[in-house]
Amino acid sequence: MVSFGGLALSDPRGQTGELLRSRARLPKPHTVPLPVPPVARPVRTDPTTDFYEIVQREADLELLPGLRTRVFGYDGLFPGPTLISRSGRPTVVTHHNQLAVPVAVHLHGGHTPADSDGHPTDLILPTAGWSDQTHATHGGAVTAGQRDYTYPMRQRAATLWYHDHRMDSTAAQVYRGLAGFHLVTDDEEAALPLPRGDRDIPLMITDRAFDADGSFRYPTPDHALHTTGGVTDTYMEGVLGDVILVNGAPWPVLEVAAARYRLRLLNASNARRYQLRLAPARTPFIQIGSDGGLLDHPVEQTTILLAPGERADVVVDFAAFPPGTAVTMNNTLGAGSTAQIMLFRVTGRASDDSHVPARLSHVEPLRRSQAVRTRDWRFRRAPTGEHPSWLINDRPFDPARIDADVTLGDVEIWRFTSDLHHPVHAHLNPFQVLSRRGGAPGPYDLGWKDTVDVSPSETVEVLVRFTDYAGRYLLHCHNLEHEDMAMMAAFRTR
Repeated sequence: MVSFGGLALSDPRGQTGELLRSRARLPKPHTVPLPVPPVARPVRTDPTTDFYEIVQREADLELLPGLRTRVFGYDGLFPGPTLISRSGRPTVVTHHNQLAVPVAVHLHGGHTPADSDGHPTDLILPTAGWSDQTHATHGGAVTAGQRDYTYPMRQRAATLWYHDHRMDSTAAQVYRGLAGFHLVTDDEEAALPLPRGDRDIPLMITDRAFDADGSFRYPTPDHALHTTGGVTDTYMEGVLGDVILVNGAPWPVLEVAAARYRLRLLNASNARRYQLRLAPARTPFIQIGSDGGLLDHPVEQTTILLAPGERADVVVDFAAFPPGTAVTMNNTLGAGSTAQIMLFRVTGRASDDSHVPARLSHVEPLRRSQAVRTRDWRFRRAPTGEHPSWLINDRPFDPARIDADVTLGDVEIWRFTSDLHHPVHAHLNPFQVLSRRGGAPGPYDLGWKDTVDVSPSETVEVLVRFTDYAGRYLLHCHNLEHEDMAMMAAFRTR
């Protein structure tokens, strides 16, 4: 264990968090097949819009072989069903809350009007009823039983994801399963000869700890999530599990043909960072996209670094391997059970007409000279002696306070400075990384981003431009334990 500024860190390998160990009997790695979340079908369509309905409910799922885990699931699934939308064609998703707790749904990466953004105080109360006396609703736009979320989809093709965003309890409710993919397609992407169909696979990477009976272990003061949010003080740095799940399966295996595959990588963990590497080591990732969609050209990466909330769209070519070859995806920031992610087993030769073109898209470059102002956002823990919490600009989140007023269409520089690892996420629009530690952006800062990994004692500058929708939005740390313990700030667009 190492210490940074008096804060105990359980893992020196690039993590801010405490390890929570499982008590359940765990399977051997690479024995459970990789599940792929089902694609949701609209309940109806009209000439302009697709309509979906999702029921949030509890379910008992076999995540560990031979054991049942009670999850909070979108349609009772973990991950939830994958939604696929076409750019420019609105999507309306009606969420029904059959859980026993309030929820809020945030489309992470969505270019979304404020009233559908999933602000943490805009709650859907349980269908069975809820008393304000059991846990504060914080004065948001509260609905009973269900809520319509309208997504205009005025954005380019990208890998988005949706997850719970309830005030004070995001970490616990996402940990219990409230997360799913939402993919956006467009004509530009469809015209590219990239792998598609069964060779376009979303991979949601999470870490969890399990009790002996198969239930999730999570150190919340109130297991029912009724009266107290957050996490116990011991784990306020972040909860790190010892079991790596991909699409809800522990260290799974996927059979692949000797062909190219598109892998949509998502770090949906509460606090754990990953540095992914393929073995044999000669196998590169060809990165074609990041949080906000396609890059302008492909980039060969030996490793992919993902902080919580970040995505990377990559192509892997398995054609170089003879049938029977095992290609493993490892985590070089892990140790022991967390050093392994999953295995790909090459089954045989197959026809493959896909390829990765030298030009993918046009990414409009924002420039420092366009910025009309610079804002500083400092992310740090509350000083010793204060109530345990995480602060932005030395203040905890207040739902009634606006921390910045931003004019739509203006380009601004936002400067993020951190004490420890803080993955910083901005709602409404993506941004471009301008600098890191006063120098050039890093190798994983490519294209349009909506979440950026900020390391201890580091300053990262990004260029932001918010468009289309006026209202209240959030900037916050995507270490979910930090977010629940007040590391959020509100900005208003006008």
